[in-house]
Order: sequence, then structure tokens, then C-alpha cells
Amino acid sequence: MARYTGPKTKIARKFGEAIFGEDKSFEKRNFPPGQHGANRRRGKKSEYSIQLAEKQKAKYTYGILERQFSNLFKKASSSKGITGEILLQLCECRLDNVVYRMGIAPSRSAARQLVSHRHITVNGELVNIPSYSLNAGDVVAVREKSKSLLAIENSLANRSDVYEWISWNSETKQGNFVSVPERIQIPENIKEQLIVELYSK
Repeated sequence: MARYTGPKTKIARKFGEAIFGEDKSFEKRNFPPGQHGANRRRGKKSEYSIQLAEKQKAKYTYGILERQFSNLFKKASSSKGITGEILLQLCECRLDNVVYRMGIAPSRSAARQLVSHRHITVNGELVNIPSYSLNAGDVVAVREKSKSLLAIENSLANRSDVYEWISWNSETKQGNFVSVPERIQIPENIKEQLIVELYSK
């Protein structure tokens, strides 16, 4: 399974925000990476570099590599509606993202691991494909044999975020993907219009 395995704090510092979640190292050094860090004089960025940076930020945030992201954009651009919004909605519908949003895993990379290691079911069936796209009404649950996993219990104990488009039952350890979220409901700080402009060149 292709995924980014490099240093995460360095990437977060590049974009100036903790895109991989809480990061103590980033809080200590929240300036750009490199020998001169915050003191380095940086020239004015071109329009292309700003658009490219936004695309890279979206890819790293959702843990999607270039080919997958490009395919998602093609799907979004061929759908009715605002392309940028649909692109983010497609990212939010991914199984690994929903597992993370439900609080079953503390990060998207941990969620991806839980899915690929066969700990998650969708509508009662085992699914081990992190990029599996959910539909409104789908039921996502922790597999019966995996409910006592310490990693899952710890993550659920620290669950704090609640999302309108997801419902969660702590007793049965299962949730409902109620609906595809509207753009205003997606908390990620991504300027999707810049990504659309980049792909439209």
C-alpha cells in the first residue's frame, strides 16, 4: 500500500500548520525547515507555487499520493457541482478518513493501518481498503474480535471532536456515515479553488 512515510513535523513546518494532528515538535519549532529557518529571506511566491503548495497540503492532510489524488480530481470535475467542494467531499468519504473522524484512530495514518489490518467492517462486511468510498447511510464498525484492542480503546477514550455528518455509538463501537458533509462542515484549512486552478492549467 503506497503511503508517505517520511518526517511529518518537517512537512507541517513547511506549511506552517500541524496538518497531521497534534505535534509537540511542531509547537516548539513552528517556523519553516532548513538551515536558516525563520530568518531566511523568502522571495515572493509565484501563483503556480502557491497553487502547488495547496495541492501538496491537501495530499499530505488526507494521506493520498499523486495518482490517487489526480483520479479524485478527474472524478470531481466530471461530477455536477463545484469541483473543489466535490474533491474535498470525496476525500472525506474515504474509509480511513471516516475511521479517523469517528475517533477509532488518533490519526489518518493510524486509521489506514486499522483498515488494512482488517479491524474495520462496513455494513457488516470486512473491508481492508483504506480508499474505499462510503455512501450516506453506511455503517462503519470495529470488528467484534478487535473491540478490546488497546489502541482503539485509548483513541475512543480521547475522542473529543463531534461531526454533524457522523453518528457514533460507544457501547457497540459502531457509527453511521449519515451524509456527505457540506464544505462548511469540513474543518480542514484547504483552499480548494487553488487546486482546481492548478489542475485547469
